[in-house]
Amino acid sequence: MHDASASAGFEIVRRENFSDVTYLLDVRHPLMARAAKPGQFVIVMLHEHGERIPLTIADFDRDKGTVTLVIQAVGKTTKEMQQTCQAGTTLYGLVGPMGVPSVTGHAKKALCVGGGLGTAPIFPQARGFKEHGAHVIGVLGFRSKDLIFWEDKFRSCCDELVICTDDGSAGIKGTVADGMKLAIDRHRDIDEAVIIGPPVMMKAGAQVTRLAGIKTVVSLNPIMVDGTGMCGGCRVKIGDQVKFACVDGPDFDGHKVDFDDLMMRLKRYAEEEKAALARWSESCRLGSAAGPG
Repeated sequence: MHDASASAGFEIVRRENFSDVTYLLDVRHPLMARAAKPGQFVIVMLHEHGERIPLTIADFDRDKGTVTLVIQAVGKTTKEMQQTCQAGTTLYGLVGPMGVPSVTGHAKKALCVGGGLGTAPIFPQARGFKEHGAHVIGVLGFRSKDLIFWEDKFRSCCDELVICTDDGSAGIKGTVADGMKLAIDRHRDIDEAVIIGPPVMMKAGAQVTRLAGIKTVVSLNPIMVDGTGMCGGCRVKIGDQVKFACVDGPDFDGHKVDFDDLMMRLKRYAEEEKAALARWSESCRLGSAAGPG
C-alpha cells in the first residue's frame, strides 16, 4: 500500500533549543516510534537533494507516535537543519530504526554515562535499564551549566545522578571520567557500564572501567553513508576484527575498540566538510543579501 505520509514528508511537531548549537526535534512517525529500541539510529534527509546523515534516536513516545532527535549544528547539513527545521515543517526522508538494539535486561546495577551530545542517546538506555528493574547510576558531563539539558528526565529514571562540568559551574568540577570514578568508588558491584559521547571521552571512560573490571559498551559514530553495510564507510576496528557500525553496531565492547583508528577516520573528510560548509554559508549570505525579491 502506498504510504501517503512518506510522500508528504515527516512532520516535525516540536522544536526545542538547548543552546546556540544544540537543538531537539520531535518527528511524527508512529510506526518507527512503536519499533524503536534503545541504541538504535535513523538516517535523515532534510530535502530531496540533501545528504543522508545518521542520528541516534534520543527518545521515542509510542503513545504520541513520535521519535526525538537531538542534533548539534556542526556541519553544513546540521546547520541547515537548524535554520529550517521548525514545528510544522517536514523532513524529506527518515529511515529506521537501524542498528542492533542495546541489551538492557540483565544488569542489576548499571552505570550510564553521557558526555555532551551523548547525553541524549544515553537516556533511552538508562530508562531501559530502569524498566528492567536495575539500579541505575547516571553520570553526565557538560562544558558548563548553560549546556546542561534533560536533567529532570534523567532524575526520573536514575536512582543516582552525577553531573560533571569542565568549569565547575554545576555538579562536580571535572570530566565524566572523574564522575565515573566517584560512582565506582561508591558502588563496587556495578554489572555494566554504557558510555556515549565523543571518541576521546569514551576512550577515557573505557579506561576507567577497564581498571575496575566492569563490562563496558560504547556507541560508535563513524562516518556513515548508506546505513546498510554496503558502502563500508563505517568500518571500525574491534580487537582483531573489522566491523561495520551500521549493521554490527553501533554498540561495541568498549575495551576492544580501537579509538585512535576511529578518531583518525572521523577526520578523513574534514577538508571536504569545511568546503561544503563554506559554499553553503556563502550561498546563504548571497541569498539574504538579494532579499525576498
